[in-house]
Amino acid sequence: MLDPKILRESPDLIRAALAKKHLDAAPLERAQANDQAWRHVLGEVEQLRASQKGTNNAMAALAKGSPEFIAKVQEMKAVSTEIKAKEESLKHLEEKWRASMLELPNLPHASVPEGRTPEENVVFATQGDPAAVGAHARPHWEIPGFERLFDFGRGAKVTGAGFPFFVGDGARMSRALLQFFLEENTRAGYIEVSPPIFVNAASATATGQLPDKEGQMYETLDKLYAVPTAEVPLTNFFRDEIIEESALPVYRCAYTPCFRREAGSYGKDVRGLNRVHQFDKVELLKWVQPETSYDELEKLRADAERLLQKLELPYRVLLMCGGDLGFAQAKKYDLEVWAAGQKRWLEVSSCSNFEAFQARRAQIRYRPKATGKPELVHTLNGSGLAVPRVLAALLENNLQADGRVRIPAALQSYFGKEYLSFD
Repeated sequence: MLDPKILRESPDLIRAALAKKHLDAAPLERAQANDQAWRHVLGEVEQLRASQKGTNNAMAALAKGSPEFIAKVQEMKAVSTEIKAKEESLKHLEEKWRASMLELPNLPHASVPEGRTPEENVVFATQGDPAAVGAHARPHWEIPGFERLFDFGRGAKVTGAGFPFFVGDGARMSRALLQFFLEENTRAGYIEVSPPIFVNAASATATGQLPDKEGQMYETLDKLYAVPTAEVPLTNFFRDEIIEESALPVYRCAYTPCFRREAGSYGKDVRGLNRVHQFDKVELLKWVQPETSYDELEKLRADAERLLQKLELPYRVLLMCGGDLGFAQAKKYDLEVWAAGQKRWLEVSSCSNFEAFQARRAQIRYRPKATGKPELVHTLNGSGLAVPRVLAALLENNLQADGRVRIPAALQSYFGKEYLSFD
């Protein structure tokens, strides 16, 4: 959530943010109207309370039972009744104000490029040569025997489309990648956490999934949400807490299955492992001091890149333009690997700085030694990494003439073999 001072003192900054993210300006107008209405009634309540206090002081100087005293008692009753009515109205207006504040997106950082569509994202860096891999590549779903290890048909029978079974070496490969990601990230200084995979509405609101991505999440009858990413439970670990300055920065990583409806997904971009409704991912999360958060973003990106380098996957880093930047992010990099069989780039990680946007919603603060006054932390998160598309690129890029898949050296000790076989 944005600082209310920005709404009241610098609304043009919000208007510019909405324009840069190519979002409608109506939420700003609603927030301004609700803020004005709430503050107007708040002022009336404060005036009535001041009148009530003045009347109470005047009564102290009067003789009990005197006509003047009785008149003041009646006056006090009338004021109390009016205050009660105004406070009910104030509560309703405050709820409307908060709801409208939650509709306002984060402000993009000055370094975020202009642009409306994904085609206008900026290629920030590249690693590896796509032409040097995949001499025998084909789309992974066309590899002979693919369906024996990644059974989409039976998954659809048991659950629905986009919920495949991973079988034999398919399951083994997924587990190997997760172990590799977790161990590499813990070596980089992240503390591993095993979080809940269902969260409540307060947690989803804190991270910005609500009220923005309701249609993408699976909801239970008792109003719990299956996590779309471990970012949600991890960020809320410190919700409504104050962290000592000496503890910052805090680095955590977590593996969870992730669940996304991916409403409206169709066509060639969702074939095979490219886009599924349930997938495994390791998430990286940081709570940091505000003045260090953009340095921490570059370190976070480097941590995710290192995993791709060790897996010998050509990749590129995109700096997201305003129109392709998420609702809650101030700045985001996407990491995309080259899939030689499909001859296209697949996103495998997003590394984002939310500044204080999530922390204000979640009331995650730290106490600087210099002032002793609690201040909001900055939160960052990134995928480190998501399994399905990394696996798709490994299958395609490392497919051999005999139909086996070569396992990168860094992954062999986790997989236990030099080759994956579809037999």
